[in-house]
Amino acid sequence: MKDLQTVEEFTELKNSPEKHIFLFSAEWCGDCRFIEPFMPEVEAKYDNYTFVHVDRDKFIDTCIELDVFGIPSFIAFEGGKELGRFVSKDRKTQEEIEKFIESL
Repeated sequence: MKDLQTVEEFTELKNSPEKHIFLFSAEWCGDCRFIEPFMPEVEAKYDNYTFVHVDRDKFIDTCIELDVFGIPSFIAFEGGKELGRFVSKDRKTQEEIEKFIESL
């Protein structure tokens, strides 16, 4: 999974014609660590999306703009349009994440 480097990169990826799913998380987040082992499998299964990790602590202003207050959270974009979001403070299972992606 690619790590977001700058706010400009976020804007560029969000507005690109390709589909992106942004995963908002933080190093200290236990529920974020919980999903790490199965995320490579999710990425491989949904390879029509580019997955981008957004460190909540480095991009707090972006999180505020997007109303991301709970992590881990997922927001999908294509061509600057939000396709959907799975945003909550709850622990997420692989099944729930896949169901979200399939609903896009």
